[in-house]
Amino acid sequence: MHKVVFALALAVGLMPAPMSQFVLSAAAQQQGSTEKNAKTKKEPSADQLATRERQKKCGAAWKETKASNKIEKGTTWSKFWSACKKRLKSAAN
Repeated sequence: MHKVVFALALAVGLMPAPMSQFVLSAAAQQQGSTEKNAKTKKEPSADQLATRERQKKCGAAWKETKASNKIEKGTTWSKFWSACKKRLKSAAN
């Protein structure tokens, strides 16, 4: 009976110790990965910013054209985007 009580007390005493180490190490890893992501993220280039702006403008034009039912039959977003992008690029030059 003493062996059972001793084993039980030992098990109860050792159980929280590894758990607290696991929680602390997980928190440290998460903080480290957040700092790493913040350091490695770089600013978008001028071309990327221009492309994003064109996509926003073309997206707004697509929604407006689609809502007014002025889209030709068979025109998809990718076809519309391609034509709109070319039009905006030529207007910028």
